[in-house]
Amino acid sequence: MKEHLDMSDLSASLPAAAAALSAEDRAGLVNALKDKLQNLAGQHSDVLENLSPTVRKRVDVLRDIQSEHDELEAKFFEERAALELKYQKLYAPLYAKRYDIVNGVVEVDGLKDEAATDKAEDKGVPDFWLTAMKTNEILAEEISERDEDALKYLKDIKWCRIDDPKGFKLEFFFNTNPYFKNSMLTKVYHMIDEDEPILEKAIGTDIEWLPGKCLTQKILKKKPKKGSKNAKPITKTEKCDSFFNFFSPPQLPDDEDDIDGEEAEELQNLMEQDYDIGSTIRDKIIPHAVSWFTGEAAQEDEFDGIEEDDDEDDDEDDDDDEDDEDEDDEDDEDEDEEESKSKRKTKKGGAPNAGVTEQAEQPPECKQQ
Repeated sequence: MKEHLDMSDLSASLPAAAAALSAEDRAGLVNALKDKLQNLAGQHSDVLENLSPTVRKRVDVLRDIQSEHDELEAKFFEERAALELKYQKLYAPLYAKRYDIVNGVVEVDGLKDEAATDKAEDKGVPDFWLTAMKTNEILAEEISERDEDALKYLKDIKWCRIDDPKGFKLEFFFNTNPYFKNSMLTKVYHMIDEDEPILEKAIGTDIEWLPGKCLTQKILKKKPKKGSKNAKPITKTEKCDSFFNFFSPPQLPDDEDDIDGEEAEELQNLMEQDYDIGSTIRDKIIPHAVSWFTGEAAQEDEFDGIEEDDDEDDDEDDDDDEDDEDEDDEDDEDEDEEESKSKRKTKKGGAPNAGVTEQAEQPPECKQQ
């Protein structure tokens, strides 16, 4: 069993995502990891040194058990990735059938004769992806009213894993539309650790907006002041809320010294929010798009939320009950003390007040009724 951490081959054992960094950044990452590991190693040795020989022997056996567990866990992650890949291949034909029906490429049985007389705009399932996304609470907050018409041209969303560096890619396929030239928009997430997961960075497609159609910016026009030589209105471009900002994700600065603690925290929150949107599309919308379109998935989400709230309420009720019991115990003690005082007065020959005697003989009030 190793008692010391070997730092010599640390750079060789870095995750694949780190290999995509520049040599300078990679060196910085290695040094940061070394410092962290050395600190942990120091704490680790302190704990062991303070143990008695008998307890230390037991802990050594526990560490062996932990090592066996970690080896099994590594195999679990490998097999999970292989199983996920297997089922992605099995899902693919179902997604293809869904695409064909949604986009009117094929007609379902029983409607083929009627379909011949349908107008082009009646084919398929209009606004399928827009409706599915708007039904999800997280995505609904990102979609503005201005976005809706553009998202009606969305005909499919796909995702796939990437290996070098580790991560995943989302693909949004659009019909020809009056907003941008791109037929496909992508969002790539590079992960340092997928199992945690730890995000390194996200990269989105540069959207080729058609003139005057950019949904992520709005143009403000301001009238010139009276008496101004320039009679033309002053125009100002301002960033605005839009789902399409998803393709311009927050980026870490080249030099971490360029931002202070508050800015770093805000950036981290933005990156977490961005990842939350991406993982929601990957894990919920793509595999269960039909259920989100019909609203059934949203009802299940709400039901799950109610169950979680009930669990929290139960915990709070338990705490309240404990507080009530504590109060009742205190009341009991007060009344016992009062009764004891009354008895002491009786022994001295003084007749106790009748009201006090009656009160002492009453059972404690039940505050839970």
